[in-house]
Amino acid sequence: MRIPKHIHLDGSQTSIKSSEVQKALEKVSSAKKSQASARFFKTGKGQYGQGDVFIGVTVPEQRKIAKKFAEMSLVEVQKLLQSKVHEHRFTALEILVRKYELAEDFKEKKQIVDFYLEKLKGVNNWDLVDTSAYCLLGDWLSDKKDRSILDKLSDSKNMWENRIAVVSTFAFIKKDDFKDILRLSEKFLEHSHDLMHKACGWMLREVGKRDVKTLELFLEKHYKKMHRTMLRYAIERFPEAKRQKYLKGKI
Repeated sequence: MRIPKHIHLDGSQTSIKSSEVQKALEKVSSAKKSQASARFFKTGKGQYGQGDVFIGVTVPEQRKIAKKFAEMSLVEVQKLLQSKVHEHRFTALEILVRKYELAEDFKEKKQIVDFYLEKLKGVNNWDLVDTSAYCLLGDWLSDKKDRSILDKLSDSKNMWENRIAVVSTFAFIKKDDFKDILRLSEKFLEHSHDLMHKACGWMLREVGKRDVKTLELFLEKHYKKMHRTMLRYAIERFPEAKRQKYLKGKI
């Protein structure tokens, strides 16, 4: 396979190192922001982000740096994804998305998506999922009949893999393809984690933006047993009177 200049899959055609990205992030880091991020992303004992390390870099700064280092090889991207520092992993995923967008053919895109799926251990917080899942896996699957990987991810005991399955459907929803998110939302009606209720509710709301009747049909069947958070997210754009009817179980 011919490797375009901008992809650098094997690391042999570029001298860019992961340490350069780490240094660039360190230069714009903030101790104050790191503390705020640690609280926001629930890094305390027993919380969903337990043990995650933040150095305090804003998302715009991370995306700016990712764009600058987009020619980094996947070998070096892997090193960032294995870092304990959250911003290293986020920037790595932004680089990966950039590579995917620039990839010139089917084989290149597939190799990037395969790499992503092999490295999901590093995609272990909700923002990491949300910045990568639909841009990579979702886009890749959007024109494919075989989407069985979504079932594998949704059956996982790992909540982040569950969320990847759900958020990936955003790429389908944008093309008015709702079958997978409706199926997954039904599957996760009673999921144990609030972050999954939010993800499903968010995607259902996106369905409603495009086809409110489809959303209402789903809600009429399920809203009384949906988790309250999922319901609130799903009906967020409804007129207030209708929202209250759903919340009070009077539909």
